[in-house]
Amino acid sequence: MIDEAARILHIMGVVVWIGHNWSNVVQTPVYRPILPAEPEAAAREVALAASKREHGIFRYSSVVVLATGLFMLWRNDVLVDTLTFSGPSMALGIGVWLGLAMVLNLWGIMWPHQRKVLGFVAAHPSERLRCSRVTFLSSRMNTVLSIVTIMLMIAGAHGAL
Repeated sequence: MIDEAARILHIMGVVVWIGHNWSNVVQTPVYRPILPAEPEAAAREVALAASKREHGIFRYSSVVVLATGLFMLWRNDVLVDTLTFSGPSMALGIGVWLGLAMVLNLWGIMWPHQRKVLGFVAAHPSERLRCSRVTFLSSRMNTVLSIVTIMLMIAGAHGAL
């Protein structure tokens, strides 16, 4: 029962996290050096609340994915082998480390810059524009890594390598 719940949470988190990355790529296929328009005062609070909620769900889904993935590896007694690339757990291990890199990229690079772009943190327009480029590139890096990570995780979990 616990394994099934962890797997369901893991898959749901992946769908939200990677889905957000992919929808971002579809909505913004190329970088445009444009800052989000400031909504009217009446709509500003609603827009900020919705944006905070969306980005919060996106960020925390990455933590759910990482935590449930590590939990399942620990529960199946393959965590150490996976993290050290031992034996048949090598492909899965590479996927886990790439997933960790994606989480660190999201929380350590994208989110601090995105907060300025969205106006959650006060910043000069030139700084917001610079931050928009950083978040664009970081997002694309996570999208590319997500392809490789998913392939490695599936291959590792199903014995393809």
